[in-house]
Amino acid sequence: MTESRFSSILKKVYLIFILIFLYLPIGTLIVLSFNKSKSMSVWTGFTTSWYSDMFRNSQIMEAIWNTFSIAIVSATIATIVGTLACAGLMAMSKRSKNVLMGLNNIPLLNADIVIGISLMMTFLVFGISLSWGTVLLSHVTFGIPYVILSVLPKFKQLTPNAYEAALDLGATPAYAFRKVVLPDIRPGIVSGFLLAFTMSVDDFVITHFTRGAGINTISTLIYSQVKVGIRPTLFALSTIIFVVVLIILVAANFISNKNGNEAN
Repeated sequence: MTESRFSSILKKVYLIFILIFLYLPIGTLIVLSFNKSKSMSVWTGFTTSWYSDMFRNSQIMEAIWNTFSIAIVSATIATIVGTLACAGLMAMSKRSKNVLMGLNNIPLLNADIVIGISLMMTFLVFGISLSWGTVLLSHVTFGIPYVILSVLPKFKQLTPNAYEAALDLGATPAYAFRKVVLPDIRPGIVSGFLLAFTMSVDDFVITHFTRGAGINTISTLIYSQVKVGIRPTLFALSTIIFVVVLIILVAANFISNKNGNEAN
């Protein structure tokens, strides 16, 4: 066996091992969501009853609504604020930009538990009751840095003086931004929105410290049920979320590839 062939086989084995390591737990969860038994170690037959039970469970439905409503609204606000912040950063001096980017990166490197406790104490100090709204504000707070990191590189790739040229030709600032700047930074905006959305849906620690009584997201609901045993309805919920995310990613990649081919 030649060295190159051995290296190729080794790479394939390594890739298969990584895929098994990543997706075997998810596959196990999907299988358990169709198990008639509540036990995670005994298979007693195939059923879809856990899915129907999930949709009839008001607590789960409320957690789903809270999770995705907060994620969509917070990601939208974070995207708008982050994009405007990038526009402001581009107008600053290099020194000021570096200082602000350093401050922007601190929440990314800081531990979630520190951010969660800090936000909770801030709300309590100012007399703000913990609720759906405080979770939303918290998610906007940690979503903005991710948007800035996604959008700022696109601003740096803009054609120099193209915006000013559009103004000189009679375009209004809003029209020039929409027609000249926005098309070039749109991929960064979309990436920033998706990243902020994903981080919001995935978050547990910050949500746990800033939610009010009776406010649950999917992650906090699962955590609260770990103490008494995870019900199969949560396996069904996790399976549906996995399938939905997979469909969104496939569709996003398809649209991205289609746009890239049209551009070429």
